[in-house]
Amino acid sequence: MAHIIVLDDVVDAGVLIKRIMERKGHEVSVFTEEEEAIRFASRNAVDLAILDIKLKRMTGVQVLEELKKVRPEIKAIMLTGYPTLETARESLRLGASEYCVKPIDKDELEEKVAEVLGG
Repeated sequence: MAHIIVLDDVVDAGVLIKRIMERKGHEVSVFTEEEEAIRFASRNAVDLAILDIKLKRMTGVQVLEELKKVRPEIKAIMLTGYPTLETARESLRLGASEYCVKPIDKDELEEKVAEVLGG
């Protein structure tokens, strides 16, 4: 199974995603601080990042850009409560594979994660 990092400024949102993904057998690390998530990804093999677009200091898109520098092969799914075409395009341009709208739909998230991870 995959090693996934979740970055969301709301701890409960990250914990919810962690629970959903762990039930599927994935190893999940949750972060609320952008720098911590980037540092962790630079030191550990991470297959997938699930990133909220609205964070404290950076945007999820900026975090994705930084993650791609330290781990070019990382896959990403962006989360947002405020979907816009602009953020969707920017996320996809930077290599995000998918986009989920909050509140998280468990089935949709499981499907998208399986798809992004190749199966």
